[in-house]
Amino acid sequence: MIIDNNLTDETVLAEIGERISQRRIELELTQAELARQSGVAKRTVERIESGASAQIISMIRIFRVLDLLQDLERMLPEAGPGPMALLKSKGKLRKRASKSVKPGSSKKPWTWNEAS
Repeated sequence: MIIDNNLTDETVLAEIGERISQRRIELELTQAELARQSGVAKRTVERIESGASAQIISMIRIFRVLDLLQDLERMLPEAGPGPMALLKSKGKLRKRASKSVKPGSSKKPWTWNEAS
């Protein structure tokens, strides 16, 4: 099953649980062994594999034992500027976001309210 935006949250959790279960079996680990090696309760492993939600720290610990942690890098790559943005900024990295100004809008600069 392909995980995409058309699936419900519960379906995605069930699919993740199934994939974790399959990876655990591939590595020939029991739920108890996975729980012990990852430092989570066996019941937590059971719940995750059955599609229940879990704390992210438990997932990270399980991913580490199942050698899946590096896959998070592909899922959540570090944000960085694109090549064109680097050229435009001449290598300077942005540190803050700003509101976009629509082309053609004539926004006057702010001045003190002085009597003329």
